[in-house]
Parts: sequence; structure tokens; C-alpha cells
Amino acid sequence: MTAQSLKATVQSDLTSAIRQRDQVRSGTLRMVLAAISNEEVAGKQARELTDDEVLKVLAKEAKKRKEASTAYVGAGRPELAAKEDAELAVLEAYLPAQLSDEELEGIVATAVEQTGATGLPQLGQVMKVAQAAVAGRADGGRVAAAVKSALSGT
Repeated sequence: MTAQSLKATVQSDLTSAIRQRDQVRSGTLRMVLAAISNEEVAGKQARELTDDEVLKVLAKEAKKRKEASTAYVGAGRPELAAKEDAELAVLEAYLPAQLSDEELEGIVATAVEQTGATGLPQLGQVMKVAQAAVAGRADGGRVAAAVKSALSGT
């Protein structure tokens, strides 16, 4: 038996969420499937997304929820922030576990070694290697901060 694709898993989870009348979960999964479909038809040729591409869509949607929650808290709307946080919790179930700061620093140190970078002008080269190694397990902003810290300390 072959492993089910991530998109198919989300679709089957949506079906069970609808049956259980879980409105937050079903609404969030519908939104994710719409984002995946939009990504599939974007560009010149419609195509099926790979699991890695679906993970990127999920991460992008999770980032939107975090930003919206922060904005709502800042605007004094905790009830809207709670809704965004609930959707974020649903999305995080599909994302790989996030790296700790120590793990991220280790990956960045390895990337600096591999590229032979000596300072901030090589930031882009190190970011490219580090992002590939991180593979969605840390936010791009965290990776960039760790790379800048490592290169400025060199």
C-alpha cells in the first residue's frame, strides 16, 4: 500500500471534521485546500503539488494566522485572535516539528562552514544552504536572524 499524499490526508481529515461537525477544523481545512488548489492552477500549467509544495502552502497559511493573531491582540480584539490561534493549532498538526534555537544554530554553523562565508556579504549563500537544511522546520525570519548573528560574530 502506498503512502497517502499530504493533500489527500487533508481532504480525508476535512471529511471526518465535517462528519463530526467541527466547524473550526472543517473551515480551516477548506481554506487550506482552497489555497492548495490556487497554487496548483497558478502559472502557465495546472499541476498536482508535491508534498513539499503542499507543506510550503501550509506554512504560509500558518504564518498568516500568527500575524493576524498578533495584529488582533495589538488592536484589543482577543476574540478574533483566539479564532486565528484555533486555526493555527489545526494547521500546526500538519507541519513538521519546529527546530529549537540550538538545533537551528547548529544548522546555520554547518551552512557557514559549507559555504566558507566570512561575513554579511555572503548572507544569501548561507541562507540558501540553511533554508534547504531547515526544510520548513523554522520560520524564514528565525533562520535569517540566526545567519546574521553567526556571520556578524565571525
